[in-house]
Amino acid sequence: QVEETAINLWNWAVTKHTASVISDEQRAKLRFVACRLVCLCEGSDPLEGTIRRQILMSMKTGKGWIDVGKAEVADGFLEIAMRSIEKLYAKLLKRSNDEADIHVHKADVEKDLFKVLSYQAESAVAQGDFQKAVMCVQRCEDMLMKLPKETCYLSILCYNFGVETYEWKRYEQSSFWLSQSYEIGKMDMKYSTGKEMQAKVLRLLATAYLEWDCNLYLDKALKAVNLANEESLHPAGFFLKVKILLKSGASDEDINAAVAEFLHCEVSLDFCLNTAKLLLEHGRESVGFDFLKSVAERFESSPDLGKITLLHVEFLLQNKRELLAKQKVEEIIIGHYTGKQLLPETLNQLHIILWDRAAKKYEAQSYSEALQWYNYSVSFYTPGQIDENLAKLQRNMASCYLHLKQLDKAKEAVKEAERCDPNSIFTQFSVYKIAVLENNTDKAVEAVIAMGKLAEKQSQHEDKVLVDGITGTDLLSLAAQIALENEQQVVAIKALEYLSERSQDCQQVFAALKCLVRLTLSKVMAENEERSSYVWKCFFSAQKTLYVLNNTSAAHKRLAEPFTEENSTGDRKILEAHWFRKVAWNLAVQFQNCPEKMRDFFVLSFKLSQFCPSDKAVLIAQKTCLLMAAAIDLEMGRQQVTPSEQADLLTQALQHLQACKEICKVLKLTGDFAKDPTDTLLLLYEFEARAKLNDPTLSNFMESVWEQPQIEIKTLEIIASLAMESPARYPSLCKKALKSALNLHRKQTAVDAVRFSKCLHSLINLSLPSGVTDLDACVLQEVWGYFEDALSIVSSTDGYPEMEILWLMTRAWNTGIFQYSIGKYKEAEQWCGLGMRFLSHLGSLKKSYE
Repeated sequence: QVEETAINLWNWAVTKHTASVISDEQRAKLRFVACRLVCLCEGSDPLEGTIRRQILMSMKTGKGWIDVGKAEVADGFLEIAMRSIEKLYAKLLKRSNDEADIHVHKADVEKDLFKVLSYQAESAVAQGDFQKAVMCVQRCEDMLMKLPKETCYLSILCYNFGVETYEWKRYEQSSFWLSQSYEIGKMDMKYSTGKEMQAKVLRLLATAYLEWDCNLYLDKALKAVNLANEESLHPAGFFLKVKILLKSGASDEDINAAVAEFLHCEVSLDFCLNTAKLLLEHGRESVGFDFLKSVAERFESSPDLGKITLLHVEFLLQNKRELLAKQKVEEIIIGHYTGKQLLPETLNQLHIILWDRAAKKYEAQSYSEALQWYNYSVSFYTPGQIDENLAKLQRNMASCYLHLKQLDKAKEAVKEAERCDPNSIFTQFSVYKIAVLENNTDKAVEAVIAMGKLAEKQSQHEDKVLVDGITGTDLLSLAAQIALENEQQVVAIKALEYLSERSQDCQQVFAALKCLVRLTLSKVMAENEERSSYVWKCFFSAQKTLYVLNNTSAAHKRLAEPFTEENSTGDRKILEAHWFRKVAWNLAVQFQNCPEKMRDFFVLSFKLSQFCPSDKAVLIAQKTCLLMAAAIDLEMGRQQVTPSEQADLLTQALQHLQACKEICKVLKLTGDFAKDPTDTLLLLYEFEARAKLNDPTLSNFMESVWEQPQIEIKTLEIIASLAMESPARYPSLCKKALKSALNLHRKQTAVDAVRFSKCLHSLINLSLPSGVTDLDACVLQEVWGYFEDALSIVSSTDGYPEMEILWLMTRAWNTGIFQYSIGKYKEAEQWCGLGMRFLSHLGSLKKSYE
């Protein structure tokens, strides 16, 4: 049952493969399974039919694996086939009665044995086992006397081995197999591969000898190719013979004799041209040119005759016979207008040769010579013809004229190029160059705009390279350079603008933006607001480019690591960021008369610095930028602005301060910043912003301030002032700050009487407002304490300002008078008495008030 299933599987694989339902490898796998199953069902004494089936299946399975490139799998099945053949032969011998039967059985078995050996040879060659392959083929060769019909098969098999080993550059093995193929092919002419095949074998054998060791096996190669030509005449044989003779350094006479054989055979023009090329490439000019003349005579009526002349021109140029080459080209031009036109393909080849020669002359700065070769090319175009190549030709000629200072001729050439191909960026570039040289700014700008639009269209396609690695943005870069060299800044700026907008190359974009900044920086301070806005635009573009680069640098690094020793993308980005952040900083400093621009450039400098490594210097710069931006926002908020504008400025300032605080935390980890006033400034700026925004979290914020152990008097005084600065109004915070400041004043070893007096003045004013009639007794008691403090300081210090003493005296006296007016005589007496206690401390004003 298993055996029947295996056979059905085998047959199914055959039918499905014939119908192209399964692949060769799938068929090999199915045969593998079927064959293995049949082998498992063999038994101890299989029938003759079973053995024959097993031989067939094992052979075909092995061959199938060889055909799909898995020779190592095939070996096992071929061994099974070999053992099965031996079993079959032994079984046949057992039942044979006479010599005749034995010969019949032996012949029957040898056919399968021959196939298995040939398959084993194939497997050995595929696995590089040369010795095994040789052994198998020799056994097959020994069997050819009894199996003459296999002569052709074995000869072709050896030829295939020769081809494979030749392709693997195993020339010694290849020459062996090809020799074997040739010798086997001669064994039985009736079943030979034929003369053409034999010649083919010999030609490859000669080639293998040449590739193996040209000097050592030259004679063998020549002998092989001569034999090939004797077997069957073929152009390839003649060509190979000439090649061998050239390699051997044979005389011109010998080579002429070999070449002459060409002319007695039917060979194609292309074959003759290839032979001529071979002769000329090996320096056999006289033989080569003579041969070309003979070929030209033979193919005189052929439409491809121009190919011969073209080859003649090409080799005259290669051998530096330029004058003769020019004569030939002029003959072709005359023929072109007298009915002997070249075929389009040949004419195209001629144009390529002429342009190549012109380009070399251009590179050598022989511009007149270059023009002569370009003019030859122009001669083949009819007047008024529109062709992109003609436009390119005219542009090239215009470049030559420009170098020769022939501006009018250059203009004519460019005009012709415009007529033929106005939508070419190269044509517009040529127009641009002429305009710049003529100082025609308007025309030059028009050309740049056209180039920019064309560059944008080209950048939208995957293939952005125009020619020789040049892109549209490269031309814009060159245009900017030309304008700068000719001192046309307006044109240069326009070209650089388009370059920075269109280029996909970050380095090119940065270079353009830098140049734009440099061009405008010198005029920023001298000109109007529009100029500074333009510089700002350049910086914004730089920041945007850095952002894009930052997002893609990781991918770039991944892609570049396997191919380059180092990845410079990150380093380049850092250098550019440093340049732009420093210039932005300097511009911010220069815009002192324009706070908004100053703020914007400080913020931009901060943003650009974020693309730099966060070292100490960069962090300090970031901190300063944000601090300055916040300070400017607060200052602008103090000006006459609308409430909504003020709220926006204060909110923005808070954002800058928050970012600055985060940077300060990092900075404190890098060193000692004990004397740095940044914390104080951050505190004051944040208090002002929150107070003026009427921030509900202000009280919580101030709790942390009151807890600071080393808060300065000046800081408290400023807080007090800011707490009452419109639109803020926080009298309780103001009083607390003033009280804290007075406490600190008292703790000083030497009290600063002037600052103390101002602080006390503010506190009394806040607690005892002018014109208020309904005052609580507690409030009066509190204010009385402040006056007592003042008296204490006045009594112990000489420097208390007299005008402040006068003010204290007047306020105390007036408070007493007010108390008197409402019938509170006792309180009135106390306050008036308090005022009179200050009288004695007055200086020159004492008599006036006494």
